[in-house]
Amino acid sequence: MTAAQKRPRPRNRRISNLRQRRQQHLLDVKVRSRKVTQHRNRKVLVALSKLALVAGFCVAVYLGALEGAKRFFFENPEYQLKTIEVQTDGTLQRDQIVEVADLHEGENIFKINLARVHDRIQQLPQVDDVQVVRKLSGEIDIRVVERKPVAWLTSEKEFSDPFVSDAAFLVDARGVLMKQKKLLPEYLGLPLILGCSSESLEAGKIVESSEAKTALELLRLSVRSFMQTRFQIRDIDVSKGYCLLVTDKNHTRITFGLNDLEQQLQRLEQFLVYSDDSKQELETVNLLVQRNIPVTFTRPPAAVINDTIEPPVEPRILKAIPVHSSAKATAPPSKAHSRATPKQLRSNGRGRTDNNGEQ
Repeated sequence: MTAAQKRPRPRNRRISNLRQRRQQHLLDVKVRSRKVTQHRNRKVLVALSKLALVAGFCVAVYLGALEGAKRFFFENPEYQLKTIEVQTDGTLQRDQIVEVADLHEGENIFKINLARVHDRIQQLPQVDDVQVVRKLSGEIDIRVVERKPVAWLTSEKEFSDPFVSDAAFLVDARGVLMKQKKLLPEYLGLPLILGCSSESLEAGKIVESSEAKTALELLRLSVRSFMQTRFQIRDIDVSKGYCLLVTDKNHTRITFGLNDLEQQLQRLEQFLVYSDDSKQELETVNLLVQRNIPVTFTRPPAAVINDTIEPPVEPRILKAIPVHSSAKATAPPSKAHSRATPKQLRSNGRGRTDNNGEQ
């Protein structure tokens, strides 16, 4: 054996050529990519199976919950509507509210749409706020807060009794018009807003004219500690369009402008304080003028009473009496007639006599 044959081969030496190595590499890549694809498909299939299982479980739970709710709540006779409790602070009647809410005893309380009931009652012109509560096992509570009217409003310039007038509407502080089926006695003493001819008067609508809004603002501002007791508005005439003609409980006529109501009320307050200090009553005040405000005062009651009890005496008209005899006028008076007797003296209205002793 030669030395060349005895030489050992080097380890980790590839015996294939370049072509064999390339082919072997390609086969290795194909095997790996196939395994990766199979592994990925297996993961996707497992995920889809889990998702389908969860979805099926959720559907089963949902259907079971619906069936349980249907049996235990919606078809349970224990939850039928038995009581409709209505509380209100105004003149609305219980039957009227229940009719508008469209509630009927015997229906299931869980089938009642509380939001729809709330909206139906809220549409009533008299309602300011409403709360609808469902109580187990068969009760619906309705609490209504009604609008508080602050005045009567009409398009007419004069009317005596708003209770019998179809053209008169109650109005709250927000300007919402109302027609009450039951009129309370205190409504008769509310102020009147007259001459709103530009308004489309209808229950449930809100006043839009600037004159009517200014009149409501004046009513709100006049309710203060001093003004409420001293200045109580009886009616407001807005027919002029550029001013408010206000008459208070003492029949004082005051003209307000449509702007700066607070400043005008401050000036009016000064006049009221002055009239109280001087013990006089205001008759007219024109607050449209900022300086040199025209003001008139009423006559004292004593003077009015004296005029009715002791009317003024009309002055007497004295007439001259002509002398019929000219001779008597020319002849000198005799001693017998030089002095008139007491019987001949007849005093006239001023205690004087003429030459003949006649009036």
